[in-house]
Amino acid sequence: MSDQTGAAEQKMSETPAVKAALAPNIAERPDTREEIIQRRLLMIQLQSDLAYFQARLGLIGEPKTTNQEAQRRTFKLLHQAVGQQMIKARKSGSAPGKGG
Repeated sequence: MSDQTGAAEQKMSETPAVKAALAPNIAERPDTREEIIQRRLLMIQLQSDLAYFQARLGLIGEPKTTNQEAQRRTFKLLHQAVGQQMIKARKSGSAPGKGG
């Protein structure tokens, strides 16, 4: 009779309702320590990149040569791109239930 009980328990554990009850709800699970650290590290890296591009733009000032003009355009575009990445990272990190 133990074989029948074991088979019944196995079938019961395979039903969708039981699987759903056992599966973790990703939306409700808190961030792991590693995820929090990775998110903070990403924000620090993006802030560092923004500061670098701002400094380069400040050093170039008003371009006097074609090369400086090209550098200014490039650093301006990179600065904007990193700024957009930072906004996106902040939005994804500040979803309900997340601190940041």
